[in-house]
Amino acid sequence: MQRAYSRKLVKKGGGIGAAFGVIGLVSFGQPVLAQQATLAEAISGGKVGLDLRYRYEHVDADNFERNSNASTLRTRLNYTTGSFNGFTALIELDDITALGSRRYNEFTGLPRDKTEYPVVADPTGTEVNQAYISYAGLMDTTIRLGRQRIVYDNARFIGNVGWRQNEQTFDGFAVSNTALPHMTLNYAYIDQVNRIFGKDSPKGEVDMRSHLLNASYSGLGFGTLTGYGYFLEYVDAPATSNRTVGIRLAGTPVVAEGMKLLYALEYARQDDYRRGASTIDADYQLIELGAEMSGVSAHLGQEILGADGSAFSTPLATGHAFNGWADIFLNTPVNGLQDRYLKLSGAAMGTTLQAAYHRFDADRGSADYGSEINLMASRPFGKVNLMAKYARYSADELAVDTEKVWLMAQVAF
Repeated sequence: MQRAYSRKLVKKGGGIGAAFGVIGLVSFGQPVLAQQATLAEAISGGKVGLDLRYRYEHVDADNFERNSNASTLRTRLNYTTGSFNGFTALIELDDITALGSRRYNEFTGLPRDKTEYPVVADPTGTEVNQAYISYAGLMDTTIRLGRQRIVYDNARFIGNVGWRQNEQTFDGFAVSNTALPHMTLNYAYIDQVNRIFGKDSPKGEVDMRSHLLNASYSGLGFGTLTGYGYFLEYVDAPATSNRTVGIRLAGTPVVAEGMKLLYALEYARQDDYRRGASTIDADYQLIELGAEMSGVSAHLGQEILGADGSAFSTPLATGHAFNGWADIFLNTPVNGLQDRYLKLSGAAMGTTLQAAYHRFDADRGSADYGSEINLMASRPFGKVNLMAKYARYSADELAVDTEKVWLMAQVAF
């Protein structure tokens, strides 16, 4: 009788609800009516989320006669079911709308791009941002199958590009386990990357057969030690397939009353993977040291993306968070990159303030690329968070002088 009911449920219901029903009947063997009631409660007892993010972005680049002025609204609507025998499901939709005239280059690769303007990579459109089934019925383990957000560590290698209006997500399978004391073990298999350019763009979806491994240990007492291996195989561009294996140590130990030491040390090696070109061969190095006192922090750091056979690449990173907010270095120059920086942050009268100075040079050769200043202020007003942000890149031997200004308001329900 249970088998007959399962076939009926699949044929009539379909979708996530049907999957829940079949899994429950086959795997757990509880009475049919109880299963049906529990499933109905999980679906009807879920949570709806709404997030609105408005942003104005101004770009003045010296190689364009016109400036970009992008006024966009992202509307994000999601629904998460209640738990059903350890299973939950989430679906999330994003809509990006341009308010007023569209005076910027969306950089989608489509005919609608206005190439007379500088790039603002916030293409308009509506699409499924996330859609996955999650299972937490195993001890200290979470499993997700479907389209999902994946962020490891500080998003330097694997991230969601959350700054852009259209987020980067991944289609695949991911598991996270915390059964061992102080240990977090992560694995993901990626079938497709949904990039920020949108589903209609020829570069919006990238087919992959990639494995992501990330393991961290936080029981040292003075920081977290992380080891990782990212094995990226590109289906349509096999020569770009690469693997990155590295180790990171970072922490904020208390060194005196009211004072913390801030540090991060990291090294990674990148070479070819599967059918990747044999010229893929480069190192990554990070040294960062700072301190925090009375809510004010300062960092000095040097990040090196090396260049040997090729330049070190971070194709799945949240690139905007690194090497300056002007986004000049989203792709590593052919001669690599050395980024020496000073960052300051703090708060005053409820407002968070940040400032940074970057000096950019080639890793191979003696080219002086340029320098950049970044400034940011943000403050919440009830549920609404307001932000103002500024970036100024001054070119020497790479790219052109570029100035960017952002004004943003976000509210979530």
